[in-house]
Amino acid sequence: MSSKSSTPRRPGRRAMVAAGLVLAVGLGVSTQVSAQASVQAPAKASAAAQRTVSGTTGQAETRVADFYGAYIDAKGDYEAPDATLAKALRKHYLTTDFAERLALWEEQNGVDGVLRAQNVPAKWTVSDNGAAGNGREVVVTLTYGSGGTTQKIKLFVLVERYNRIADIATTTGR
Repeated sequence: MSSKSSTPRRPGRRAMVAAGLVLAVGLGVSTQVSAQASVQAPAKASAAAQRTVSGTTGQAETRVADFYGAYIDAKGDYEAPDATLAKALRKHYLTTDFAERLALWEEQNGVDGVLRAQNVPAKWTVSDNGAAGNGREVVVTLTYGSGGTTQKIKLFVLVERYNRIADIATTTGR
């Protein structure tokens, strides 16, 4: 039996290993330990812990999910709610006509018209509810509270064909 291998040798690899050993000895153990401590190994994530959020430009449910996510973040920052951002989001996502109607509704009801509450939800879901006139109706389910004391509010959001929110109601308009 021959002791020669048919695999070609890599002379550069031996030099790299030797250089690594010299470097390790030169740096000392304490530097190695701190360098190793600063490098974090990738966290092991189970399949159940992994979450994916995706969207598509032009889809009504993606547009509504983007709006509600950013709006809730702006309103729900307990240390410093960002009223300026919430107002800018309304201006960007809502039709001018609906924004005016919503402001009147809020005056009459004393709550945030986008959320239909005075506080922010703990979580929310968004799903498509099909065509509605020249637009789409999207269902937003807001969950308030936590643990065993939760309350869900279902909102029907009308998105016009140009992807702006034209109405938010608690009953379907289809």
